Amino acid sequence: MNTLDNKRIVLGVSGSIAAYKAPDIVRRLIDLGADVRVIITEGGREFVSELSLQTVSKNKVHNNLWDKDAELAMGHIELAKWADVIIIAPASANTIAKICHGKADDLLSTVILATKAIIMIAPSMNQQMYASKAMNENLRILEARGVVNIEPGSGEQACGDIGEGRLAEPIEIAHQAANLFINNLLIGKKVLITLGGTIEAIDPVRFISNNSSGKMGMALANACVNSGAKVTMIIGSISTQIEKRAKAIFVTSADDMYEAVMDNIENQDLFISCAAVADFKPAKVSQNKIKNNTNLESIILSKNKDILESVCKLNSKPICIGFAAETENLISNATEKLINKKCDAIVVNDVSNREFGLNSDNNEVHFITSKKTEKIDKNSKQIIAEKLINKIVKYFF
Repeated sequence: MNTLDNKRIVLGVSGSIAAYKAPDIVRRLIDLGADVRVIITEGGREFVSELSLQTVSKNKVHNNLWDKDAELAMGHIELAKWADVIIIAPASANTIAKICHGKADDLLSTVILATKAIIMIAPSMNQQMYASKAMNENLRILEARGVVNIEPGSGEQACGDIGEGRLAEPIEIAHQAANLFINNLLIGKKVLITLGGTIEAIDPVRFISNNSSGKMGMALANACVNSGAKVTMIIGSISTQIEKRAKAIFVTSADDMYEAVMDNIENQDLFISCAAVADFKPAKVSQNKIKNNTNLESIILSKNKDILESVCKLNSKPICIGFAAETENLISNATEKLINKKCDAIVVNDVSNREFGLNSDNNEVHFITSKKTEKIDKNSKQIIAEKLINKIVKYFF
């Protein structure tokens, strides 16, 4: 499975100002199912508190090579044996140099020498330090040894410089760790996914839309890519990071999304209709901004084309999975939708629940086919997506 379910990760936090992001890295790893232990260096302790890391990870934070209590329970050798992956994030220039040259003068560097786990580093430093010849040589040596380099971002740094050397985003670090465990469930398959909300214009500045963030659809795209599929995303209005390994087609309205789907549906093996498409649009769009003194008592609406139903009616349709956002009678309403649209399965969730409604990072869904209804309990949308893909493969591939 390409989440981090049942994976044991040691996060090494070294002395970089970006260490303040370490609790978020821990949270992102846990969201993907990992069990996380943290080692913090003396330099790292200058930038982030052990208490915050302990609170998020729900495990003791390790920092002392000579901690007798830790040695009795889980000292440097036990930590080294325990880990499936060791991620150093942020990885300072000094820590990278120590690893490169085999030093073992603190707990983190000792664990690195003693482990057989996969090692990942996420460099974070001043742009000139990152560009130096010594750093480039150290990174080449580590990569030749099989150490995975999570490349830094580029932009303005804490010192005011602009360039490469910023710590990769926590979600990117977690996803790259998960990518180490890619499966082949959808190898050779083509998947088309719609996600996000649509925007239906009233006039040049006003519109009808909804609160869809696109997070569930993007999690599904990530899960499909990690399962070996070739993924095309039809993206409406979103507020989440884009899965860069998939093809992205951006649209605005329901009509735009319909046309993009129909233009790309041929030869697809799986269609996932996850977008929050507006059911209605203004029958007439004003070419000019409607003034507030206009005597406008109502807006006449017309019905948008049903994208999922249209795809399900195709002669050579792919496996079609729909989503139903409901506020009451979840199972009965979703089952009716399954029958009426003639799709293969419906995923339904309660959007009235603030814990896993629109815009939330979490979800709780029911996966409904003509023969069975299965509940997937509350979890992060990434893990929900992984479980949904497993069910889709189990029942239809």
